[in-house]
Amino acid sequence: MENEIKVSIVCNAYNHEKYIKKALDGFLMQKTSFKYEVLVHDDASTDGTADIIREYQQKYPDIIKPILQKENQYSQKIRISYKYQFPRAVGKYIAICEGDDFWTDENKLQKQFDIMEQHGEVDMCAHAAQCIDAETGESGKMVRPKKNDMILRTDEVITGGGDYLATNSLFFRKSLLDNTPEYVKVSALDYMLQIYGSCRGGIYYLDEVMSVYRVNVKNSWTTVMRANTDKKISFKKKLIGYFKLFNRETGYKYKTSVFRVILWHYATIVILKFKILLAKFSK
Repeated sequence: MENEIKVSIVCNAYNHEKYIKKALDGFLMQKTSFKYEVLVHDDASTDGTADIIREYQQKYPDIIKPILQKENQYSQKIRISYKYQFPRAVGKYIAICEGDDFWTDENKLQKQFDIMEQHGEVDMCAHAAQCIDAETGESGKMVRPKKNDMILRTDEVITGGGDYLATNSLFFRKSLLDNTPEYVKVSALDYMLQIYGSCRGGIYYLDEVMSVYRVNVKNSWTTVMRANTDKKISFKKKLIGYFKLFNRETGYKYKTSVFRVILWHYATIVILKFKILLAKFSK
C-alpha cells in the first residue's frame, strides 16, 4: 500500500517548449507522503516540447509517463483528457496543470490531498493562482475568488464563470469521472467539470497562491478566442447549449443562476454582433 500511487497529475502540452520545463519541475519538486505520477500528453508539437518530455522521462521513468502523438488530436476534435489522460490515471485523485503553467508551492499536492482526505463530503479542491504575462513576464491579477478558505457552492461556481478558478489549481476525486453527466462529456470544458465537481458538497477553496497561470500565450485557446469575434460568438452559443443541458440533467435545481449566466451570454453575443456590423459600416 505504501507504493500505491495516490495522485495522478494530468499535463497536456502543445508547442510549450518555452514553458514545459517549468511545469515538469513544479511537479517533481512536490514533497508528499505518497507516490504520484505525471501523465504528460504532447499533441504532436512542432517545436522541441516532445524532446524535453523524453529527456525528463529518461531521468524520472517511474514518475513521468508520456504520450507523444505523431498526429495532432485536438484538430480532429478529440478531447485529449477524456480520451487519453483520465482513463490511464491510477491515482485516487487527479490534479491538473497545462504545459504552459506551473506550480510554485512544493507542498501543494500534500495540502490538497490532506484537505480531500479530511473532507469526504467534497469532490474537488482548488486554490488561488497568480497570473503572469507570457510575453513580458509581468505579474497581473490573481485568480482569487475569496479571501478565506471556504466551501464554494455550485451557484457561485456557475455565476463565477470559466475564470472563477484556475485550471492548474484543480484537484479532484477520480471517482468523479465514473458517471460523468452528458453536459460534461459533450463540452469537455474545465468550467463544466468544476460545476459538476461542486454539485455534491461544493468545492473546497484554499486561499493560498500555489500556482502560476500564464496569459497571452501565443496560439493558446484563450488567446485565439479573444482575437476572433466569430469564434467567440460560436463558443458562447455552445456554452448556452451546455447550460440548457445542465439545467435539464440537474432537474432545474440551479435554474436561477443558470438563467443569469445564459442571459449574460445572450447579451454578450448581441454586443459582439453589433461591433461586427459597426466595423463593416465604418470601412
